[in-house]
Amino acid sequence: MDGIHDLGGRAGFGPVNPEPNEPVFHSKWERSVLTMSPALSIAGVLNIDQFRGEIETIPPHDYLMSLYYEHWLHAFEHCGLEAGILDTEELDRRTRYYLENPDMNPPVRSDPALVEIIRHVITQGAEYRRPTGKTPMYRVGDRVRIRPDASPDTHTRRAGYTRGCIGEVVAAHGAYVFPDANAVGDGEQPEHLYTLRFTADALWGSAAAPTVVNHIDVFEPYMSPA
Repeated sequence: MDGIHDLGGRAGFGPVNPEPNEPVFHSKWERSVLTMSPALSIAGVLNIDQFRGEIETIPPHDYLMSLYYEHWLHAFEHCGLEAGILDTEELDRRTRYYLENPDMNPPVRSDPALVEIIRHVITQGAEYRRPTGKTPMYRVGDRVRIRPDASPDTHTRRAGYTRGCIGEVVAAHGAYVFPDANAVGDGEQPEHLYTLRFTADALWGSAAAPTVVNHIDVFEPYMSPA
């Protein structure tokens, strides 16, 4: 999807200024939002690609002016409503209650099993490698071009700034869940994943530093022989 989230190669947004000594959470509510991700995944409400796709639907102004975990909350609310486990009137009622009673603390729930799941995902990640009967089309050393056609209207991991660019395959990783299919409910449809090496000038033009290279993970359907 071509959206404000895909900022690679775009100019005019100013420098990236990391917050010094940034805390893990800026507010208590962010902790609760973090725990919603594995809970909703376990419940079958959304997967990682649906989650990312929902964030990408946020209007550009709202996306830039909202916080990181507000993006998450937007995705959870939309997926929850679509799955039928959330109700708009109930959400509005609870929101009004806490706005009218700002000193009231939300309910506290203890779930040690969920805590362990979150701890595992944060420290070790989730496994998205999948078996497939497909033979890989490319080998290390092959030169390939990222397909230049327009991005789909739904989620994709094909970064806009790579379209039409030529790179070299430097690693083949086997098959993984294909985000484009998984995001729209078409199943995991595993595809081969590669790491491509791009020279800076291939991505950014002749003004780029000649000694700089970029390594980018790319799914096979995004590629064609160069």
